[in-house]
Amino acid sequence: MKTKNFFIIPIKGYQYISKMLPANCRYYPTCSEYAKWQFEFNSPPKALLASTTRILRCNQLFAGGIDYPLVDFSPPCVLSLANSKANYGKITIRYWLVPHNNKYLVIKDFDGTNITLTT
Repeated sequence: MKTKNFFIIPIKGYQYISKMLPANCRYYPTCSEYAKWQFEFNSPPKALLASTTRILRCNQLFAGGIDYPLVDFSPPCVLSLANSKANYGKITIRYWLVPHNNKYLVIKDFDGTNITLTT
């Protein structure tokens, strides 16, 4: 079992149960979705720290609003993509990474855009 799954599986369980409860998170994306994205894109200690601080901010003392997670990302070299002989076919985009102050904002793609890549 990957270390990230160790943290993501309980979050998914909480999200399943919380669908039956009224929504009460002050932020978008919700704190559990924010934590899940953090664990998907960051190392577990960094994701745990970011998720904990976000949960501590989710109260009446803070205004709330839109708060996308910031992650570190190193895009692959264009030459390595051009030289690969892999056949990608159709891929489904789950997240968009938008550059922001030397980091990237993680934004979810809700319509599940399918993109066909040909080599």
